[in-house]
Amino acid sequence: MRYLISCIVLIFTISIVGCSSKKIKDESYLTSLVVTKAEEPKLNIFTPRSKNVAAPILIFVHGGYWNSGRKGTYDLMGRNFASKGIVTVIPDYTLSPTANYDQMTKEIAAVIKWVKKHSKEYNGNPDQIFITGHSAGGHLAALAVMNPKYGIDSKSISGIILNDAAGLDMESYLKQNPPTTDHDYLATWTNKPENWKDASPINFINKNTPPILMYVGEKTYPSIKESNIAFLKVLHTYQPKVKPIYLNKKHVPMATQYFWPYSDRFDEVINFIETNSK
Repeated sequence: MRYLISCIVLIFTISIVGCSSKKIKDESYLTSLVVTKAEEPKLNIFTPRSKNVAAPILIFVHGGYWNSGRKGTYDLMGRNFASKGIVTVIPDYTLSPTANYDQMTKEIAAVIKWVKKHSKEYNGNPDQIFITGHSAGGHLAALAVMNPKYGIDSKSISGIILNDAAGLDMESYLKQNPPTTDHDYLATWTNKPENWKDASPINFINKNTPPILMYVGEKTYPSIKESNIAFLKVLHTYQPKVKPIYLNKKHVPMATQYFWPYSDRFDEVINFIETNSK
């Protein structure tokens, strides 16, 4: 009976959220393809039905060890944010072993540039672009904005939201745990220490780093806890007031909690967006 009630509540909730948001599916965002047309990653956009004012934009980058995951898994997240007045963009990106971290990050940077250019077509505010990611997606979101080689003006991003982000200090992790074929890490990171340094957002924290909101699961993987602690220590040099929000969750539930529209995370993220909107 409890399961049946939960299903009924979920169906009812989905119907309400669906009515208050609109999904635009499979938009192309790459201007110069480095993959075949059949493999071209695309993005989904979720917009509020109400179009009274240009809305803030949130880009969500999914996780999955850099070698798995798909944007379609996160439709409920997109609709939930859209129903609360946030234009939400969820891209796919080329996964390992077909791509390494550098190509993936170039694609996320391309997403940001595409959103900036096309935001007004979806009633989004190009001056209020935020980016978030879970696990590997948190790494790619941060690296695309923070490493200047990817061509993103840090001033064009109003904030970064890290959700149990992995890989924030890959240089330190891979020095202790050299990459192997496990999880396609050798293909993702290569065996070159200079690439590990280049791939680590912690190495690019500076006074221009956009405001950061951090979530960490208390039951997450030790390596994620360690890299977030190291990242925060350096971040405090420039953003001393950042306090991670620790949640009594394992790694995967840190993302799936957004499938439920009444999660406290929405109020926290929206407050962060409103506080840091230009």
